Amino acid sequence: MAIRYLKTSKPIAERDEDDSKVRQIVEDTLADIAKRGDAAIRELSVKFDNYNPESYRLSEADIEALIAEVSPRDMEDIKFAQKQVRNFAEAQRATMTDVEVETMPGVILGHKTIPVQSVGCYVPAGKFPMVASAHMSVLTASVAGVPRIVAATPPFQGKPNPAVIAAMHLGGAHEIYVLGGMQGIGAMALGTETIEPVHMLVGPGNAFVAEAKRQLFGRVGIDLFAGPTETMVIADETVDAEICATDLLGQAEHGYNSPAVLLTNSEKLANDTLSEIDRILKILPTTETASVSWRDYGEVIVCDTYEEMLQVADDIASEHVQVMTDRDDWFLEHMTCYGALFLGPRTNVANGDKVIGTNHTLPTKKAGRYTGGLWVGKYLKTHSYQKVTTDEAAAKIGAYCSRLCMLEGFVGHAEQANVRVRRYGGQNVPYGEAAE
Repeated sequence: MAIRYLKTSKPIAERDEDDSKVRQIVEDTLADIAKRGDAAIRELSVKFDNYNPESYRLSEADIEALIAEVSPRDMEDIKFAQKQVRNFAEAQRATMTDVEVETMPGVILGHKTIPVQSVGCYVPAGKFPMVASAHMSVLTASVAGVPRIVAATPPFQGKPNPAVIAAMHLGGAHEIYVLGGMQGIGAMALGTETIEPVHMLVGPGNAFVAEAKRQLFGRVGIDLFAGPTETMVIADETVDAEICATDLLGQAEHGYNSPAVLLTNSEKLANDTLSEIDRILKILPTTETASVSWRDYGEVIVCDTYEEMLQVADDIASEHVQVMTDRDDWFLEHMTCYGALFLGPRTNVANGDKVIGTNHTLPTKKAGRYTGGLWVGKYLKTHSYQKVTTDEAAAKIGAYCSRLCMLEGFVGHAEQANVRVRRYGGQNVPYGEAAE
């Protein structure tokens, strides 16, 4: 097997060292929020965002005033994007049905899908106002039927971003707080004197937001462990270097540590793309971010065969995978580890990020090996129930249950079954013995 790296990224050990520094800061901050509540939240907001309003929760009047600042064109675009996200989320929701089945005469088993009762949706806005993240988290929670949807977002240039607030409101948020970073996550998950805690946290964010969610998991549910944005372009000579370079740098601009990988079976396309990236970085307005990300986290990998490309792609398990080859559907059929696929040169990751309708909160750091991304089903809990409706079934199941409990040494468990055998089957089973 001949897999060649024309460009490699920052070593894993250095990435892990960065993560450990974040971990300690978040642990100390969350402990302070849990102890001091609103006072800690206000100190953090002033420290990180220089934002100190009378109340962090927006009133209806505040929301209306901010929405009035959004231009008609922007509002129409937001509504178009939300319609696409809603359409797909409603189609997904329709696939999740309650089940009830009689597995044997007199034994009825079932499950119900019940929405999480409260969710906190984090929408980044400190560096870039992530309007689309409101669609992805707030709106999908609304489609799922979550009865209390809380949304938090940092101030943008000193005030709430009108477009973000509009998207939250149109998406169905019941409470909107202008709180960013660890303080926003901590306030929603831990609660304060003025903020009721939620049952679940969702939404992307920076390294501190992601680490806060990781540490809070268990106390609250989370959508997934989300690290920096990742993108992979799988390409052959059916496309050119310009489109490959554009798709790589289009995601590298997210942050200073956003991995971007070109995976190809064409050494010519690989070299041409490296040259094209150098050209684009000279004119890209976000080059300050994208160039650092590409320098430290960019990779170019050349394989001999499509099978090798598939193997490497599944091993990396990238968040976004842009496939532009002469066999895109072959990759769709065979790939097993990724966040989302973008098939063919007519589509792109930005479509998924902003408007096309699929969700952009996706697994990173190889989490695509065991989970998909945020979707309407993440807000739904599947709860089972059972019902025995006949004496005959109670006695029959009870006898099997009794013997299986005694096999494990659980006498008390067996007696739960035995008392049913005695009452509904007419058998006298002495305490501590298995029903025959």
